[in-house]
Amino acid sequence: MKEFAYAGHEPSLLPAAKNWNLVWNDEFDGTELDTSKWGFRLNFWGKPFPAFTTEGVVLDGNSHLQLHVVKKDGQYCSPHLQTASLTYDIPKDTNGFWPFGKYEKPKFLHKYGFYEIRCRLNRQPGWWAAFWLQSPSVGAHPDARQCGVECDIMESQDFPYGREMRCGNIWNGYGRDCQRPAGGHAHYILKETPDDWHRFAVDWSRDGYTFYTDGEIVHRVTDVVSDVEQFILVSTECMGYRKNPPAPDPRLEQITLPEFFEVDYVRVFDEC
Repeated sequence: MKEFAYAGHEPSLLPAAKNWNLVWNDEFDGTELDTSKWGFRLNFWGKPFPAFTTEGVVLDGNSHLQLHVVKKDGQYCSPHLQTASLTYDIPKDTNGFWPFGKYEKPKFLHKYGFYEIRCRLNRQPGWWAAFWLQSPSVGAHPDARQCGVECDIMESQDFPYGREMRCGNIWNGYGRDCQRPAGGHAHYILKETPDDWHRFAVDWSRDGYTFYTDGEIVHRVTDVVSDVEQFILVSTECMGYRKNPPAPDPRLEQITLPEFFEVDYVRVFDEC
């Protein structure tokens, strides 16, 4: 790996065999979220989702983003940031025949490249954080290459227990008939660092995906490669709210607030 210096900020770690050009980034300078780059996911499968909120977003003035667990009216929620949206999440327009609501203009869609986050993970169980890519039209075509995939660069669902992480891809959409090949996801134990900051990244090319953690390769996927633009998500979610009816994870009541997921930067590079 080689370092990419960014003045006043921590460097990126990039695959040394390629030349790279920075095409999109957020260093989280200032004290307010840049809404020209980020929107909020507030709906899930066309309905408002109680675990998502626009609250709990803090920029600490030292170029760090904090996504906090928030307790509202006895329930828990946390922010879920994205640079575009999944079409199926948009609530239906009840005044028309079309099954989706008003199209949301993307803030950033991109195809191929190196996507990297530097972050500190959640400290207490009952919720998780993730860094991933998604197509607006996952599952809308028989060939996943033509409609995109879900590419999970980092998921911390089991953190801090056992320090087990997950990365990889989901093909063909969601639901009972979704194909999730055995090699799609990898589980691995996160190595400790002196300051608990970690870099998670994926190199997405026409040939496949190579996943990195702290500069080391942790997984490769070549079976199905998305050939469409996808958007970035930096997400958090309190566990249990996807159940029907929602059943918040009991461990949420044991969280000592403030509790947050912390991000230093998000960067996207293209191969020169």
